[in-house]
Amino acid sequence: MEKPINCFTIFLKEKYYLPSKIAIDCYREAIAIAKSWLKNPRKGGIPRAKTPRLWLSHKYSYRIKDNYVEIIGGYKLRIIGWDRRYDQYQNKEARLLLKDGKFILEISKHISKPVKYIPKGILAVDVNEKHIVVGNSHFEYRFETAIEKALNYKQLAENLQEKYSSTRYSAWLRRRGIRERIRYFHRKAKNIIEDWVKKISHKIVLLAKHYQYAVAREDLTNLIKSLRKLPKEHKVALLILSYRRLKHWIDWQCEKHGVPIIIVEPKDTSVTCPICNLRLVKNGYRKMKCLKCRFEADRDVIAIQNIERKAKMWGAL
Repeated sequence: MEKPINCFTIFLKEKYYLPSKIAIDCYREAIAIAKSWLKNPRKGGIPRAKTPRLWLSHKYSYRIKDNYVEIIGGYKLRIIGWDRRYDQYQNKEARLLLKDGKFILEISKHISKPVKYIPKGILAVDVNEKHIVVGNSHFEYRFETAIEKALNYKQLAENLQEKYSSTRYSAWLRRRGIRERIRYFHRKAKNIIEDWVKKISHKIVLLAKHYQYAVAREDLTNLIKSLRKLPKEHKVALLILSYRRLKHWIDWQCEKHGVPIIIVEPKDTSVTCPICNLRLVKNGYRKMKCLKCRFEADRDVIAIQNIERKAKMWGAL
């Protein structure tokens, strides 16, 4: 009895006249989609490839030569631009995507993992709806989030949906122009957040590397449970902000630049006194005060100092 991979590749070769290596790459892509679907706890319909893409193996499925990408089977694509920062690194597997009428080749690079240094201090990161605050007990920096820009495009999409909807059916689903415009607004909101997350995580990690600090952030894995208790406008804003993406890119930048990272428990970081460890009371808008030692500060400043204190307790220094 033949192995499933052989049966599948033979089917692809006979029906679509694909080269053997391309048929195997298609099989690997299908396996990756199926595994991703199986890992999703909230499984919907059957798994499917939503974006036309092809998994390619270096040397066997594709090669780059004279400003062209040559794909096995006689296909040739002219390169109109690429990121030259990683040219010195070895090419690995790639994915060929068809997006907005353009082919995009995402090439994996083999880069040696840098050795992490011994930190001289802690750079704490606190995230809220309007600002990201980084610093410690000596200094702090505030960076605005891109949530307002993203919410603006999301609101435009919702206004169009409401305008072209009725109690009987949603007319915007049957009108291609309106449907594409709504998708554009949602895609624009997503791209704004994604671009901001990548840039801000890069700034944070470079700041930590400059001072030879370790980056300390809160473990916000179960944040979604606490969001259900918030008002709708704050809930939507924080969901769009996507803590998961921010966490991913901060961790990735730390690995890339060899910066140590410490993950701390988020419980009560903004309502506990960093001096005497007692619970603080409100003293104005986003202001907290300790009734024992009379310490008073902004919630973000308090969170930064508590994250720094917790990170030091983990024995980072």
